[in-house]
Amino acid sequence: MYFKAWLNYDGELNENVRDYFQAVFSNYESNVFSKVNRQMYLHAMEEVKAAANSFLGKKPDEYDFIMNEENFTVIEEKYENTEEQKWKRGILLYYVPENQDNEESLSTDGAYEIKQYLDEEKRFDLWTVRASGGRGILYGTYALIRQAICDGKLTDTGVVKPSLALRMLNHWDNLDGSIERGYSGNSFFFSKNQILVDERTAFYARLLASVGINGVVINNVNVKDMATRLISPLYYAKLREMSELFAGYGIQLFMSLNFAAPMELGGLSGCDPLAEDVVRWWKEKMQEVYREIPNLGGFLVKADSEGRPGPFTYGRTHADGANMLAKEIAPYGGLIIWRCFVYNCKQDWRDKKTDRARAGYDNFMPLDGKFLDNVILQIKNGPMDFQVREPISPLFGGLRSTNQMLEVQIAQEYTGQQRHVCYLVPMWKEALDFHTYCKESDDRVQDIIKGKTFGGRNCGMAGVANTGDDPNWTGHDLAAANLYGFGRLSFDNNLSSEEIAREWISMTFPRTPIVMSNLLYILMNSWSTYEHYTSPLGIGWMVNPSYHYGPNVDGYEYDRWGTYHRADCKGIGIDRTSKGTGYSTQYQKQNAMMYEDVATCPDELLLFFHRILYTDRLKSGKTLIQHIYDTHFEGVEEVKEFIRLFCQLEGVLSEDVFQRILNRLTEQLSSAEEWRDVVNTYFYRKSGIEDEKSREIY
Repeated sequence: MYFKAWLNYDGELNENVRDYFQAVFSNYESNVFSKVNRQMYLHAMEEVKAAANSFLGKKPDEYDFIMNEENFTVIEEKYENTEEQKWKRGILLYYVPENQDNEESLSTDGAYEIKQYLDEEKRFDLWTVRASGGRGILYGTYALIRQAICDGKLTDTGVVKPSLALRMLNHWDNLDGSIERGYSGNSFFFSKNQILVDERTAFYARLLASVGINGVVINNVNVKDMATRLISPLYYAKLREMSELFAGYGIQLFMSLNFAAPMELGGLSGCDPLAEDVVRWWKEKMQEVYREIPNLGGFLVKADSEGRPGPFTYGRTHADGANMLAKEIAPYGGLIIWRCFVYNCKQDWRDKKTDRARAGYDNFMPLDGKFLDNVILQIKNGPMDFQVREPISPLFGGLRSTNQMLEVQIAQEYTGQQRHVCYLVPMWKEALDFHTYCKESDDRVQDIIKGKTFGGRNCGMAGVANTGDDPNWTGHDLAAANLYGFGRLSFDNNLSSEEIAREWISMTFPRTPIVMSNLLYILMNSWSTYEHYTSPLGIGWMVNPSYHYGPNVDGYEYDRWGTYHRADCKGIGIDRTSKGTGYSTQYQKQNAMMYEDVATCPDELLLFFHRILYTDRLKSGKTLIQHIYDTHFEGVEEVKEFIRLFCQLEGVLSEDVFQRILNRLTEQLSSAEEWRDVVNTYFYRKSGIEDEKSREIY
């Protein structure tokens, strides 16, 4: 059993909107289906019917389908020729051939327009979803339903185009059914080394299509053991079935690839990307894979990082490795997405110039312009590893001749693991809006990953998924806001965090003022609250090694010779300026100067870029040590306020949902209190400085 998340469509609508869903459902046959994906079109029709069923509380007595092969004029005549009242209102899914679209281009994949068609004599009143492709019809249908639920009315949209060409999820699912960094149960793609394609798979595709996701990587980036065999006859039939199911919802299937497959699967002695036998093996393998799975979008590759194999072993570059694969996949329209999460986990931290934050830029900037056009570099939002606060990776604005994709983590590995509420859309919004100063205009991260800044053709945004086989999909019911939010924000970069939160609440819970106000407050304050009781001023990493949950101030797992944050009795922080590790110099001049100077460096990143004494004063006027004490006490009080507000929803939310969320919030409070006590005690004992407010610190 699983819940319908934001597709439950429950609740009453105003009478005017209900009439449209009760009325006419139109369909097209024959030559139109040769141009529009039939399955996507039918899924859009089914979605309108599903919404009508829920909105009306029962099935309408009869659905009427107008079969038509021509264009809107013919439909108008059909309406004029009927005298039946039921034909006067309706919802029309309308295919627009590109050469007939004289208003504004709908040719962009996924573009749509919602428009009212009302004749002067008011003989009929139609709401049309107009598009020139199957994805547009599908996305426009979901948008129309979203309007009906969230706004209580239907409105013209003008032409709506996706902000980004690629809007992808990366699942870290293993074939045995486990999920690396999974906090919502087991995989619903795999179990006991078998691929699952069932009703839940289909519903998941619905969820993703409803927010505009168009690509899914189904397996873990750390490909090993049986997962290497995904590109073998053992799994082709099921993968083809899954790819066809996804295609009906406008989603392309991708897989993670083991760079060492020629050795582990093909029996070769090595996997040198320039060796003739390796190139030949991949050429034949790609022919085989695409013969069996023609809808496959391509492969995600993690190489030469954290023990994963890659081209470094053979003295080759990332460009050598990526281009070899890209060349062999190009005839099939496939993409190679190459992760930039590359660093040496065995580096010597005793060297003050050693800095993991530098690794991505140091590895990939020298290769700018050397990658083929069907290679995309997938770059994490920050230079480290999905911490609650990091600066934006300097690769954005540095790379100018390479396709780039922003990678964020929907799964809350370092932000509470879906046991704490932490709405991450504001973080991603900051990343998208960040000015890199690589050009005088169009210099934001979102401009770069649109291809607007440097003309990149294959660009987009990827999110590490937070779903599993738990009935509510995401473990914590409120964590579903991050999955919904990633889809909506990647489809429309201009949406605000609050707009997305309001939509999700309206689509998921009873539409009452108290539900909206209280849940909105919790979501919109949750990121800063989590930051308050965990990580002061960008320092990060103070978690238990390996499993990354709970406080351990000295717990950074790869620092064998000290602490990541370099705290001693006088101060804390890492000098990443030109006088320290030099990391700040990787940014364009304006940002490099901002981070270089303590006076201009944003306080929230101060300890990321500078070493600060406990007695130094911040822009707030507080000393550093007092800021640490205060924020950790404040964070606990903020969680208590979350619980107070949430308890007001008892009896409004269903009992099972209410109890699940309350249990999570209760755990969050206990954990926040532990964080407060552990962190404050640590720094009190390090510094010997009393809390100015005389609160109890052990």
